[in-house]
Amino acid sequence: MTPELSVIIVSYNTREMTLKAIETLYEHASDIAMQVILWDNASADGSADAVAERFPQVELHRCPDNLGFAAGNNRAAETATGEWLLLLNSDTETLPGAIQNLLAFAKANPQAGIVGGRTLFGDGSLNATSCFNRMTVWSLFCYSTYLSQIFKGNPLFDTERVTGSMMDEVRQVDVVTGCFFLLKTELWRELGGFDLRYFMYAEETDLCLRAGKLGYRPMVTPAATIIHHGGASAISSATKQLQSYRGKATIVRDHFGALRKRAALALLWFTAFNRNAAYALFGLLGKGGSKRDMWREVWNSRRNWLQGY
Repeated sequence: MTPELSVIIVSYNTREMTLKAIETLYEHASDIAMQVILWDNASADGSADAVAERFPQVELHRCPDNLGFAAGNNRAAETATGEWLLLLNSDTETLPGAIQNLLAFAKANPQAGIVGGRTLFGDGSLNATSCFNRMTVWSLFCYSTYLSQIFKGNPLFDTERVTGSMMDEVRQVDVVTGCFFLLKTELWRELGGFDLRYFMYAEETDLCLRAGKLGYRPMVTPAATIIHHGGASAISSATKQLQSYRGKATIVRDHFGALRKRAALALLWFTAFNRNAAYALFGLLGKGGSKRDMWREVWNSRRNWLQGY
């Protein structure tokens, strides 16, 4: 029987979380005709063997190298046979009704193209990483000058964030995060999947912005809720920040006009400069040790990440 839904999970050294992600997916979405594909990016923790033993029905791909999130999903999607494609992080737990409600929402809102849901931390509190609004020169200015932190959640100064009560209703957003990301397989292939220059971070931003250029308007629904622990595969805070900033610089270079591009890159440079300076000052006071080291590395590597991927 041809599956209605193909679910792709990309894993990297998240053995126990990956097992839990697959377990809860089958437990709470088993009534859907579903193809589950696991792409393991050369995990060294026995993830692939554990999945093969416990879930033999999963289509397992053992990659000898860590290709990253974008390439892992692209390669796995080549084998997808379902009408719909769901990207699901290995550090998630599916809650009752989440997949069914998300699929129904997507069918009812074809103009969205890409849909997502709401994510919670393990303790049940809101994990506000399931969606956000696009980066702009204004949002970068507010972040670089700390306005978005001072006025956290304010729609004027913190424009990228979608938090709190905003997540309690259906809404249109610019970007659905790749941890819980549903679209038609046909649209995925029309878009060419993720841009492989994005090794990690911002690949879903690029994909959503490209879908937007085709006239789609991504949406999220609170009726589809999962747990997303977050950051399970991150190597270090410095590496994560460097990859994040490289991703931001690439988005700017790919999607901003000439004048906005120059302003946005200058603001990214300024953000790294003032964060490094601030934590260097804290260091003189004996504070902020780990963040001081992180921002020093980001600042010292600015010529690399400003070029983008």
